[in-house]
Amino acid sequence: MRARLAIAYSGVMVELREIELKHKPDAMLIASPKATVPVLVLENGRVIDESFDIMRWALQQHDPDNWLTGLNADEIKQLIACNDGDFKQALDRYKYADRYPEFPASHYRQQGEVFLAALEQRLNQTEYLSGANFAIADAAILPFIRQFAAVDSDWFNQADYPKTRLWLQQFVGSSLFAAIMGKYPAWQPNQEKLIFNQ
Repeated sequence: MRARLAIAYSGVMVELREIELKHKPDAMLIASPKATVPVLVLENGRVIDESFDIMRWALQQHDPDNWLTGLNADEIKQLIACNDGDFKQALDRYKYADRYPEFPASHYRQQGEVFLAALEQRLNQTEYLSGANFAIADAAILPFIRQFAAVDSDWFNQADYPKTRLWLQQFVGSSLFAAIMGKYPAWQPNQEKLIFNQ
């Protein structure tokens, strides 16, 4: 979602191939043997298969509101690294707790709450993670917070993270979020091209 978010925001046109992970096409596996999405294949043949790297690539093409500003700040790098590391691991276990029966879902949720508390503290000081404006840290982290909130929405809606909730609600209510949430048929070889950002 965050790769698609950055591409939509940047306005860069790409050919979209929606993939069913149960039926990964050969073209995807040839492009990226790690067999995970997203995968971006550039015209020169270069392959980018990490979502955050795709975000940076799209913003380097066009960044009308300066989302990349502040990316080099150590605190922003650390925040994104924490999201992509410890928080993502806790999210996966919380979301699929039945696959990790060593602990109840509440244990994994508490692990994730360490990151929520850090976000809440930051959002108590500024409207967005980097300051007064939405930027790459928000775009990189919000899709994961949305997943975390959806695991048990009743719990999230009463938890002691009001600023984080508001930040998430604004994102989910935005036109940019609506633009990336379209449903597309699974890609098949030789089908007509589907252009994203047409």
